[in-house]
Amino acid sequence: MCQTTDHKTVRRVRDLLTLSAESQTVTARGWVRTKRDSKHLVFFELNDGSCLSNVQVVFENPTPEAAADLARVQTGASVVVSGTLEPSPARGQKTEIHGTALTVVGEAPADVYPLQKKRHSFEYLREIAHLRPRTNTFGAIARVRNQLSFAIHRFFQERNFLYVHTPIITASDAEGAGEMFRVTTLPPDAPPKSEFGDVDFSGDFFGRPAYLTVSGQLNAEIYACALDRVYTFGPTFRAENSNTTRHLAEFWMIEPEVAFCDIHCNMDLAEDFLRYLLSDLLQNCSEDMEFFNQRIQPGLLDTLRVVVDSAFHRISYTQAIEALTSSGRDFEFPVSWGADLQSEHEKFLTEEVYRGPVIVTDYPREIKAFYMKLNDDGRTVRAMDVLVPRLGEIIGGSEREADLSTLERRIEECGLNRDDYWWYLDLRRFGSVPHAGFGLGFERLVQYATGMQNIRDVIPFPRAVRSAEF
Repeated sequence: MCQTTDHKTVRRVRDLLTLSAESQTVTARGWVRTKRDSKHLVFFELNDGSCLSNVQVVFENPTPEAAADLARVQTGASVVVSGTLEPSPARGQKTEIHGTALTVVGEAPADVYPLQKKRHSFEYLREIAHLRPRTNTFGAIARVRNQLSFAIHRFFQERNFLYVHTPIITASDAEGAGEMFRVTTLPPDAPPKSEFGDVDFSGDFFGRPAYLTVSGQLNAEIYACALDRVYTFGPTFRAENSNTTRHLAEFWMIEPEVAFCDIHCNMDLAEDFLRYLLSDLLQNCSEDMEFFNQRIQPGLLDTLRVVVDSAFHRISYTQAIEALTSSGRDFEFPVSWGADLQSEHEKFLTEEVYRGPVIVTDYPREIKAFYMKLNDDGRTVRAMDVLVPRLGEIIGGSEREADLSTLERRIEECGLNRDDYWWYLDLRRFGSVPHAGFGLGFERLVQYATGMQNIRDVIPFPRAVRSAEF
């Protein structure tokens, strides 16, 4: 498995930094972050991705053979080093490795290695996405993503949810927005045409138009209406031509769906979910989170603790509009009943009115999706958006319409083809139950948790407008 050394004898940097320095012999491997030489000493910092911190390696009076290998060690080189773990006089870490043996596995010549400087702009690092995980920031983001992913599954599994893999290729538009990537085997330069002049999909792979999914929700509803409670966690796609710091063409979504659940049960679940994830992250990624608090977003930890520790205020959309219009604030986007809340409105509600997380419910039917349950007033639907300070909306969900005739009417009102949703209507035709769910964009969560300003920097390989290099 490991050709350079026996993997069972190697200690990860994270573990080395917690060991007591008792002159024990250790072996470590990784990538060199920095190197400096003096007359009889060579120092370099080694990182293997297991934590933010490096372990310092010291070679004192190296032999001619070791000196030749050390001359090949530059920033970015991969090495395997053995030596004794000793107390470190350097500030910030209690142990260091006094090297006795060194193998240079892969060189990184200083004249061409792109990561020579300590700080690079995030714009530059997006151009070398294959190397940016080697920086402190992107290594920390990777560990945060990993921890949050693990916590998401643990949260649902502890509550007896079933993990359902919903399809990536679909024939239905869950949001009704039409911003979908088409999947086809037809020749793009000359697709066959029907007698009416439009594209003839009868000879396509699926025999009909097919797309990359924008959401796993509708498919998750199928399983919730048989297995009680399920969740999805997978990639979704939007062909929205938006080149902003908040949009991606490919991103990951977490979508739970629960049978016998109304809007109130749904809000409880969303609140517990967000608290659980952020609390877990603060506890289990403390070093990385302190890095983001110091280097990326000052005050980040305090903001996240507010969400973990505060009550989530629950207000109606109408109450939100009243709070905004009575504030006397001159917003960039005018506030009126029937208009969707913008980010500036959401931040104002969370940061200045309620000073904590807010759940807004009962939105006008015209600005929400067809599947949301209609309220008795006929004007609003049982939608909910969870808003948090500094970001605004982080979760969106609803109680689903469980009445067949009402859902049929809503599909027609929204200008959708009823035949495309025959199976969705069957869920209301056979054993219909109240059910509800929500969606949380994973990258939006990571962006919020780390304080990163651009969503393209919290996903390993961003897919956005004119961006699909790696």
